[in-house]
Amino acid sequence: MPELSFKIQEAAVVPFAIAPTIAFKLRIANAYASEAIHTVALRCQIQIDVSRRRYNSEEQARMRDLFGEPERWSQTLRSLLWTHTSLVVPSFQGTALADLLIHCTFDFNVAATKYFEGLTEGEIPLCFQFSGTVFYEGSDEALQVAPISWEQEARFKFPIAVWREMMDSYYPNNVWLNLRRDVFERLYHYKTQHGIPTWEQTLERVLPVEETVNS
Repeated sequence: MPELSFKIQEAAVVPFAIAPTIAFKLRIANAYASEAIHTVALRCQIQIDVSRRRYNSEEQARMRDLFGEPERWSQTLRSLLWTHTSLVVPSFQGTALADLLIHCTFDFNVAATKYFEGLTEGEIPLCFQFSGTVFYEGSDEALQVAPISWEQEARFKFPIAVWREMMDSYYPNNVWLNLRRDVFERLYHYKTQHGIPTWEQTLERVLPVEETVNS
């Protein structure tokens, strides 16, 4: 029966995708190199190990929305679920290299987006947890099936620069703001009532001057 191991080698922005996408280069290795693997149906859960890095003073201020005041972080810092994804790996022997594609959102109601945008430098510690099914050729050349346990995982330090490169290429000098419909209708009414041409000018009009200056 195959003994598979998993390693993330690098991460890169996928250009011109329908949505912001990062490709994680996944190396899959079988301890029995001569064994024929027909297919691997892989599921992956990605966790952000937020407690496995340090945060500068600016990052601490930007993380208050997620974790509260830094004095409480010993109790509030917990791993964040980033996303789930799946992948079908075609036949191979020994090792295989596959792209694990992660579609990303710029929605600031999502905790992972808040976290990524709160960082100013360095790397993001990620934990990839794998499960699924492997189809392989048995000793009698018959097709065999075996499960992949959730105990299989890979850790990777994801450069925040790659995240910023991706968002800058898909949304240059822009961010998303998701509002409740009733709040949007009030803001839209204010914009049209005062003849304000853009949403940026509308927000600048309603924001107190001192808050705009201090930000």
